[in-house]
Amino acid sequence: MTKYRRASRTARVLLPGAVAVALLAGCAQGSGGAASAAGSTPPAGTATTPATAASPGTAPPPAGSSGTVRPAPTGRPAPGTLLVSDFGSDTVTFVDPARGATGSVKVGTAPYGLVVGKDGRAWVATAEGVAVVDTTTRERLALVPYETDTGPVTTGEYRGGGMGIALAPDGRRVYVGVNVPGGNGTLEVIDTAALRVTDTVEVGRRPFDVDVSRDGAEVYATNHDSFDVTIVGAGTLKPRRVEVAPYGTEGGLGSWLKPHYTAVRPSDGKLLLPFEGERLAVVDPRTGRTTIEPMTANTHQHGATVTPDGTLLTVGTGPIDPDEDRGPSLTVRTPGGAERVYPLEGPHEDVAVSKDGRTAYVTGGFTRDGYWDGLSVVDLDTGETRRLAAGSRPLGVVVL
Repeated sequence: MTKYRRASRTARVLLPGAVAVALLAGCAQGSGGAASAAGSTPPAGTATTPATAASPGTAPPPAGSSGTVRPAPTGRPAPGTLLVSDFGSDTVTFVDPARGATGSVKVGTAPYGLVVGKDGRAWVATAEGVAVVDTTTRERLALVPYETDTGPVTTGEYRGGGMGIALAPDGRRVYVGVNVPGGNGTLEVIDTAALRVTDTVEVGRRPFDVDVSRDGAEVYATNHDSFDVTIVGAGTLKPRRVEVAPYGTEGGLGSWLKPHYTAVRPSDGKLLLPFEGERLAVVDPRTGRTTIEPMTANTHQHGATVTPDGTLLTVGTGPIDPDEDRGPSLTVRTPGGAERVYPLEGPHEDVAVSKDGRTAYVTGGFTRDGYWDGLSVVDLDTGETRRLAAGSRPLGVVVL
């Protein structure tokens, strides 16, 4: 597998043509959905059965699960309970940070992103529609179908359907990025009272992540395969495209150097997009201007979140070039730019933080080989890390 750089650690682009095509089962064409078992990707339009047993490059199901869905006990979840989206079993799983998984709820095919409102309802982006889950009764209340035609319902890394998802601050609207295989995606707006799609806006290719400004005035769709963020006015629904490509766009769909996840900085509303553990793109949504700040982890980065005080956490999935890049990690970056890098065992996808800011939960459901069925729990004070069985190939994670 040959890669080349324009200069040391300045360009990591797969060779075009047949080499690029051969590698598109990995992150080069996309990384935020989830690959099928062992990193292979089914042809578009091919329905597949979600894995429930161990596959090459995976960990076996948690002890006692046998790949089945365990009913979740009813009752308001204890503060600090985690909810993860299980791309490998079409469920969401409730997780006690001390004991592991406590039960799962079927939501729909290949769930990706999820968000939870103050009313306790979880909104989960699946290939079929947005599932609505009552986290108290532990049941699916509804499945809101997409207005966008995404083709046959499939699993796999490049499946159509919902990816990133966010909730308006007032709880009245959900915004979901919908992937359309082979073309531009859409941002769909869901009325949370009526449980229906009210508006659709065209965005870029493969909207990995969706975020909302703190005042709810703007929505941001981070589009992996078009190297950009679409800024959408919540009132007007008019989109603006801002290219975010600190390494350039050379290589197109075969490039590894695309945006994945975005965090909105609380202090000024700017967008934080980590790239490769080398560069942090800071985008001003008002002007569209991007500034670049150095990072230190030197690893391919995916999930990102920010705490109320402005601390950025981002997941390093591992090296693109083993000769020059470092392994999987979690970077914690202070508002002033100081970084602490916590090594992780194996690739991970996304991250959430405990309410007190002292513990990070990093999902093991990576999109290529090496994924596993659980979370890494990182003590941010001591650096101690432990693994916790939790769901089947978990991608998204929130703290209830």
